Amino acid sequence: MLGIDPGTAACGFGIVAAGADARAVLVECGVIRTTPTDPLPRRLLVILEAVQELLERHHPDAVAIENVFLGQNTRTALVLGHARGVIMVAAEGAAVPVAEITPAEVKRAVTGSGRATKDQVAAMVTRLLNLKSAPKPSDAADGVAIALTHLMRAAPRARLGGSAS
Repeated sequence: MLGIDPGTAACGFGIVAAGADARAVLVECGVIRTTPTDPLPRRLLVILEAVQELLERHHPDAVAIENVFLGQNTRTALVLGHARGVIMVAAEGAAVPVAEITPAEVKRAVTGSGRATKDQVAAMVTRLLNLKSAPKPSDAADGVAIALTHLMRAAPRARLGGSAS
């Protein structure tokens, strides 16, 4: 499962797999960074190529991506939409299904509260994955939380013989 917290300056990502004992295991996490002074098309290309590389290297069952937060200003939401678009194109090009998840759903799934703070999400990611410390920076922890949310969402269906995406 590849989870992505989209952005044009930094895209946090996390790759999580179900371990042999059905506990989630962190495979990799990090941040795709772009150069703020580059034009938007160049930044989008950097994101596209980095996501394509992650997909080729890890072959995830799905890509979970955070939805645009509706409270953002229009310009921010529009630019974020561009980043989400290239991530979706990369997934489609690799024939990997895309799941969209709201920020509140991620917070609720990981912490039990849809109003949790970034620090609370990072702390619960650390606990759920039995890590020594939270993934850094916070964008990476958010990507991991998105992957975990989709894995938790898909696990009951998989146990029932349904689709996991």
